[in-house]
Amino acid sequence: MRSLAGAFLALLTACAAPATGSPTFDTAHIGGPSDFGAVARLYRPRSDEPAPAMVVLHGCAGIGAHEQQWGQRLADWGYVALLVDSFAPRGVANVCSHGQTIPPLLRAADAYAAAAWLRTQPYVRADRIGVIGFSHGGWTVMRAVLESTVQSDHAVPFKAAVAFYPGCPPSPSPLATDTLILIGDADDWTPYEPCVRFQQNLVGNGHTLAMKIYPGALHSFDSELPSRLYMGHHLGHDPVASADAIAATREFLAARLRGAS
Repeated sequence: MRSLAGAFLALLTACAAPATGSPTFDTAHIGGPSDFGAVARLYRPRSDEPAPAMVVLHGCAGIGAHEQQWGQRLADWGYVALLVDSFAPRGVANVCSHGQTIPPLLRAADAYAAAAWLRTQPYVRADRIGVIGFSHGGWTVMRAVLESTVQSDHAVPFKAAVAFYPGCPPSPSPLATDTLILIGDADDWTPYEPCVRFQQNLVGNGHTLAMKIYPGALHSFDSELPSRLYMGHHLGHDPVASADAIAATREFLAARLRGAS
């Protein structure tokens, strides 16, 4: 029987020293989808009309094809997408065995700084900015949607948030953003049970926390890479869960970023 506490603790409490510093979000440091040296990569829909925007947060191994695919997918749906690199500007490549090297609260500050830059762009609906993250990036989303994080960063709350297979450490802080969690019940890296407890103990503060738990789905179930063992954890594509999660994400974002409110 797998140890839920052990799997989650490995992600949260590895003892590497936290990195410091922060990326610089300005036109000189932001590139296009293929600009591998940029602090963030910008994906834009075909229309030049102002559009809602999404900040995209990568997993513990940095930006890969999976996150790039999501950036393009969001643009195809009509969103401006800004894929943020929280690692390279700090001289870090991978935190998969030491997740606190660049902790979620530090990355949440990146996400809010990216959103602040997006609000200055004429092609962005400044009042319709959301965030989506995967694994370590999903864990970051779960910090960024808390009222305590918004207040400490003196930030504007995101309008919507989606967290794929995140870590869900307990927090007494109320929510500041409507949030959707998508996770598998066979995930042995970020187990779903802490997210269930997070939801049960949550103070919504007028916001909703929805969650879909996919039977048999592993960590990274929406990635197109085949099933594999990575750092002692099972990862693998689940076509049924992936298709449902993509559709759920699209519906969730449309209701909050494209509605009349």
